[in-house]
Amino acid sequence: MEIGVFTFGETRLGPDGVQEGAGERIRHLIEEIELADRVGLDVYGVGEHHRPDYTVSAPAVVLAAAATRTRRIRLTPAVSVLSSDDPVRVFQQYATLDLISGGRAEIMVGRGSFTESFPLFGQPLEHYRELFEEKLGLLLRLREETIVTWEGRHRPSIEGRGVYPRAEQEPLPVWVAIGGTPESVVRAATLGLPMALAIIGGMPERFTGMTDLYRHSWSAAGHDPAALRLSVNSHGFIAEDGDEAADLAWPAFSEVMNRIGRERGWPPYTRAQFDVERGPHGALFVGSPDQIVEKILWEHELFGHDRFLLQLTVGSLPHERVLRAIELLWREVAPRVRAELSAPN
Repeated sequence: MEIGVFTFGETRLGPDGVQEGAGERIRHLIEEIELADRVGLDVYGVGEHHRPDYTVSAPAVVLAAAATRTRRIRLTPAVSVLSSDDPVRVFQQYATLDLISGGRAEIMVGRGSFTESFPLFGQPLEHYRELFEEKLGLLLRLREETIVTWEGRHRPSIEGRGVYPRAEQEPLPVWVAIGGTPESVVRAATLGLPMALAIIGGMPERFTGMTDLYRHSWSAAGHDPAALRLSVNSHGFIAEDGDEAADLAWPAFSEVMNRIGRERGWPPYTRAQFDVERGPHGALFVGSPDQIVEKILWEHELFGHDRFLLQLTVGSLPHERVLRAIELLWREVAPRVRAELSAPN
């Protein structure tokens, strides 16, 4: 199993809601990617947002900076909000990242859980779903063809134009991030694309129908079952002691969940709910290395996934503790998970 980390570049907000410390947070983020590469984790993802509580609005730029200071780790957005972007520029940015990194780039695309980018870039929210479907089709055409002719509804046509540079990898990997919509699952499987399933709350068992649908739709489309790729992406934090991990993570988690909850009309997020979700069968990976290993293996029995990505920074957490959590993920968690999964039945 591939094991890695992703982040949104969370930052502090001042009393007036203004972003604080963006430069420091991005520099710390680069250090976190460097460490993840140095210790041997497989993947690092950086999300795209256009809000004051996150520093990364241009993940390709951050990942390109990290590419010059890393050697082996794969680098991906988590996610690139394709619906509000131009697929030509997305392809060019990540093809460039692929060249800088020596063939370590991926593109994880999604519709996004926030909508600020749509009015920012002049995209109509009423076409939210149609925009993603059309632009994903163009992105896949761009990675297959250097000289492109294309026509759609939501972007000017392309008439026999070359798109450069070309990626080092052939093809440049494109993952589709799913939040739980069946039609999105079927689309990814039908197109033969790897799927990243975000499980960030509640009980993970409720997502087994999605992974079953993905496998069924993959086979129905005639794709090789051996080529199927599935990632589970979850929130969490790791410390030597499970209670210490919870006490460190809770203030940051609750601040983020309640701030977003006020925007969306959710009920208050409580410590009791947090503790249930970090329990053995909850969605949160907050605990000691032993607890994280146990939960990854339990979820693997449910989903059979071959990649696990952990969002370690849900809210602003101390940089030194995030670095330590990355070390624990590599030193204590990853080798034990891989040993268990590779052991004879």
